[in-house]
Order: sequence, then structure tokens, then C-alpha cells
Amino acid sequence: MDKLLKSISYIFHPLIMPILGVLFYFSKSPRYIPIEIIQAKVISLFILTILLPVLLYFLLKTIGLVNSINLETTKERTYPLILNGIVVLIVLQRILTPSQSAELYFFFVGILISNMACLLLAIMKFKASIHMIAISGVTMFFIALSIHFSININGTLALMVIIMGAIATSRLHLKAHSYVELIIGLFIGIIPQLILVTYWL
Repeated sequence: MDKLLKSISYIFHPLIMPILGVLFYFSKSPRYIPIEIIQAKVISLFILTILLPVLLYFLLKTIGLVNSINLETTKERTYPLILNGIVVLIVLQRILTPSQSAELYFFFVGILISNMACLLLAIMKFKASIHMIAISGVTMFFIALSIHFSININGTLALMVIIMGAIATSRLHLKAHSYVELIIGLFIGIIPQLILVTYWL
């Protein structure tokens, strides 16, 4: 059980959540989008939101600004969150535009807001759960897409809620977060996506 709960934190790492939202959007969107454009955007986003942050993490670890991938202290979180915010800004400037895909554009705006809120709390010495921020933000995006496209994804939403519960259980079991840190993370993930829905729904 210990290994299972520990593996959950790695399998559903926050880094994979943005690309998960993008893949879900392209799989459910009723609009015609050329496969070449989808492939170009997915590859670009994979490089920027997964590969680049991993490389930046190893750079930060090499120069001694972080000690482990778990970012156990608020001080360790500061630089990764700043760099992640810059990466998301690059995505918004170079990869996604409101005219091409308002849904994905505002999804990433929500990610940026959540990231900045988490950074602000880290500066204030509060460690909100980044895992909960990521999974709750993506889940809220899925809910909004189901309404926007008038599609039934109850099974997917039920699975996301189960995953959310598994992540929360994992983080508590590993003593990575308290109940309050998980709940705050939940709201930091949901609220920006919920507010920004009004711009594209």
C-alpha cells in the first residue's frame, strides 16, 4: 500500500496535467482542426510544459537551489514556480491564441493564475498542494468543456474525482501536506478556471 500511494504522486504529477487537458480538448472538440496543427501544438506544449521544466529542475538541483523533486520547503518552491510561470507565459505568447482556441488559451491563463497564487503563498511560507492545484484545475476544465460542447463525460469526471481523492490520500500518507494545504490547493486550482469560464463558455 505504501508503494502504491507513493507511486500515485509520481504517476499523476502536476507537470502532466496541462498536456492532459490539451489532449482531452482536441479529442472532444467538435471543430475541424487539421491534424498537422494538433500535432504541432501538442509537441510544442510537451516540450515546453514537461521536458523544459524537467531540465530546469535538474539545473536548479545542480546549483543547489532545490534538494529534491518533492520541493519539501516553501523556499525550494520559489524558483521552480517562477520559472514555470515564465514557461506558461511563453505558451500564451507563442503557442496558444484566443482567436485559434479560446478554451485552451484561458485554460492556460487559469494555470498561470494558479501558479502565481501558489508562488505568493510560498513567499508567505505557506505550502499549498501543487498536486491538488493541478488535478482540480484540469477537472474544472473538463466540466466546463462538457457543458460547452454539450457532451456526456460523466465517466471521465467520476474517474477524475477518484484520482483527486487518490492524490489527496497519497499526499497525506506521505506527510507531504496537511488537510488545510490540500483544501487550499483544491480551491487555487478550481477558482481561476471557474472565473475564466465566463470568457469562453
